[in-house]
Amino acid sequence: MSDVKYTPLYSLHQKCGARIEPFAGWAMPIQYTGIIEEHNSVRTSCGVFDVSHMGEIRVKGKKASVFLQQMLTNDIVKGYIGRVIYSPMCNPEGGVIDDMTVYCLGNEEYMLVVNASRTEIDFRWLSERAGDGVNVEDISLRLAEIALQGPASASVLQKIWPKCMELRYYHFERYRAGEKEVIVSRTGYTGEDGYEIYCDWEDAPELWETLMDAGADEGITPCGLGCRDTLRLEAGMPLYGHELDESHTPIEAGLERFVCTDKGDFVGAASLKEQLASGTRVRLCGFQMIEPGIARAGYRVLDGGKVIGVVTSGSHSPTLGKAIGMAYVESELAVPGKRIDIDLRGRVRTAEIVKLPFYKRHKK
Repeated sequence: MSDVKYTPLYSLHQKCGARIEPFAGWAMPIQYTGIIEEHNSVRTSCGVFDVSHMGEIRVKGKKASVFLQQMLTNDIVKGYIGRVIYSPMCNPEGGVIDDMTVYCLGNEEYMLVVNASRTEIDFRWLSERAGDGVNVEDISLRLAEIALQGPASASVLQKIWPKCMELRYYHFERYRAGEKEVIVSRTGYTGEDGYEIYCDWEDAPELWETLMDAGADEGITPCGLGCRDTLRLEAGMPLYGHELDESHTPIEAGLERFVCTDKGDFVGAASLKEQLASGTRVRLCGFQMIEPGIARAGYRVLDGGKVIGVVTSGSHSPTLGKAIGMAYVESELAVPGKRIDIDLRGRVRTAEIVKLPFYKRHKK
């Protein structure tokens, strides 16, 4: 695979027999033993993912918070050291350039964790707009990221860092293991309880092995990006390039709770305020197939033979045992209970719009 980047865990994936394919410019494990088995492990126990392909951008300086308030749709000032904030970043028309998690590392110092396919675009967009008092730095190749996800993830991680049990959702802490420091956040992209761990690039193999050893009694499973996709789909979480892109706004994607219109001006504010006031032409919705078939991204959504939308993601749900998906549909028709048709490459099959998410974990 020429012109493909490799994470620090690549050789480990090879030894484990992972099926490796290019993804967003990286050679990434798609599956090890199988997507369904790995998916079920995360739902019932825990799984570990290499997500070192994700980008990290550090923004710091005396005007860092003011700058991010202007660049992102959410209210970054409400953050404090140890807080993680999710936010879209939009163009002037309100289209989503990327969605990201923002880590408040210190006073006027933030780490943006961005999608692998958008790292260079995000870095350029931010760098070109940062003025005096703001430094923007791409630190993606310095940090590796490993995700530990599933209901047993806390009991596994506390064997290494006992205080991780005290972490609240969307918060993080720095922990030390000898001379090595990691950032552990209680976040994830699976719909389950879990953690995302950031370490120095060269420390990733040792961290991976430590997690696997700690989780041996819990049935920990190495997981690929294949089940990460089915897990996030069941949880109704958007994926950039599918549910999110520069042609759709956070309002159309159902992310209005992450758009803070009362914080002052920010890029895309005028367009987003107009949509909040007047409504949108299309709306992202979930659906489940009633007739046999799996709807894939790009398939047409029909109502009485008329095209009313397009599928953004679709798959068989291992947890629910049925075919599910998400689609952009004309807003007035995006109503739970509404029957729709989907053109599966010439075979029209019936589906029903349902409320998102498809799956919600049981919280203790």
